Amino acid sequence: QVQLVESGGGLVQAGGSLRLSCAASGGTISSYNMGWFRQRPGTEREFVAAISWSESSTYYAESVKGRFTISRDNAKNTVYLQMNSLKPEDTAVYYCARQLAGRSVLYQTSYLYDFWGQGTQVTVSS
Repeated sequence: QVQLVESGGGLVQAGGSLRLSCAASGGTISSYNMGWFRQRPGTEREFVAAISWSESSTYYAESVKGRFTISRDNAKNTVYLQMNSLKPEDTAVYYCARQLAGRSVLYQTSYLYDFWGQGTQVTVSS
C-alpha cells in the first residue's frame, strides 16, 4: 500500500516561506487527487489545500488563499505545498493525504482521504 512521507517543515519567522514535500512510495499517486491538512495545538485537523490528479484544479482554505500554493510532480510521485507570508497562526503539524475516490471533485473533508503521512511540524515565530 502507498506510504506518504512529508518533509520540509521547520522554524521560520513571520513573513517567511517554507516548501513542504510529500513523497509517495509503495504505489503511485498520479491518478489520485491529493490534499494537505494541518492540525494546530488543541484543535481538530483542518483542510489546507487540494489538487486534482491532472493538476488542472486546485482548492484552498480561505485562511491560506493567496499565500499557499499546492502543486505536484507525478513523475516524481510527489506533492508540494509552497507556503509564503507565513503567520504565527500557521503553526501546526502539516499532513498530506490521498483522496479516497471521486477524481472530478476536490474534497476538504478529512474522512474522504484514505492514506496519510506522519506529518511535519511547521512553527512560525512572531
